[in-house]
Amino acid sequence: MARKYSPKASEKVEDAMHEMKRGQLKSGRSGKKVTSRKQAIAIGLSEARERGAKVPKKAGSKKAATKKKTASKKTAAKKTARKKTAPKKAAAKKTASRKTAAKKTAPRKKIATKKSTSGKKTAAKKSTARKKTATKKSTSRKSK
Repeated sequence: MARKYSPKASEKVEDAMHEMKRGQLKSGRSGKKVTSRKQAIAIGLSEARERGAKVPKKAGSKKAATKKKTASKKTAAKKTARKKTAPKKAAAKKTASRKTAAKKTAPRKKIATKKSTSGKKTAAKKSTARKKTATKKSTSRKSK
């Protein structure tokens, strides 16, 4: 399998690491001392690229280029989609609001509390009776 990085590239990275350890390596833009190991490696690789050594392309530049292309495609697609689907969204909102209104008006189940039941239905019978009435109400609503 072929090498990803040339020996010259590894020498440049090694030199950059040495400079960083001695405190002589400085960043290009601000001129501050580099303390990060990863940043030192990145500087070494970029110097090797400038000299023409075999170094793979930056991963960030690939991502940025593809993001720009896909972003322009997405915005164009959104513009056409907005024009076509505007009336459909309004209809969907109406039906959704109807469903939520039906849910809000539906009776909520009460938690059975322990009370003295003198000759009344048991809790199990009460819950089944509630279920039956709830289904009757929901079916009557659907028919309207």
